[in-house]
Amino acid sequence: MPTINQLTAVDTVVAADQVPIYSSGNGDARKASMTALAEFFTDQVTPPPDTMTQYAAPNATGYSLTVAPAVAGDSVWLLITPTGAFATGTIILPALASAVHGQEVQVTSTLAVTTLTVDGNGATVNGAPTTLAANAFFRLRFDGVFNAWFRIN
Repeated sequence: MPTINQLTAVDTVVAADQVPIYSSGNGDARKASMTALAEFFTDQVTPPPDTMTQYAAPNATGYSLTVAPAVAGDSVWLLITPTGAFATGTIILPALASAVHGQEVQVTSTLAVTTLTVDGNGATVNGAPTTLAANAFFRLRFDGVFNAWFRIN
């Protein structure tokens, strides 16, 4: 039986290719497909959360919601479920001092806000909507060079 050093090399692998492993449960050498290895590694890796959800349920017009500063610059999804369609509302973004380059804030509202104000909390806000329809959303991304939030959809 050849050793691994004596095997011919391949430039690419496919899911059905086999690789040798030592199975500690069986006490001997076995084979595993690339698919089985990929599933194993996927199960072992827990990606860090990159978006935290913040819930808000305002119950009167003229509400003001402050987006909580995210841990380590994670993005924030602000999910607003107001008790009614309100005439005015304000969303205050994370403070300039705590905003991180590339951080995003996505805002979703289940009911309409006729006049919406988005406060940059020390940073410039570019392209923020001035009204929000029921079930509408928008997303802003912070740019640390310009110290500004930019609407990206």
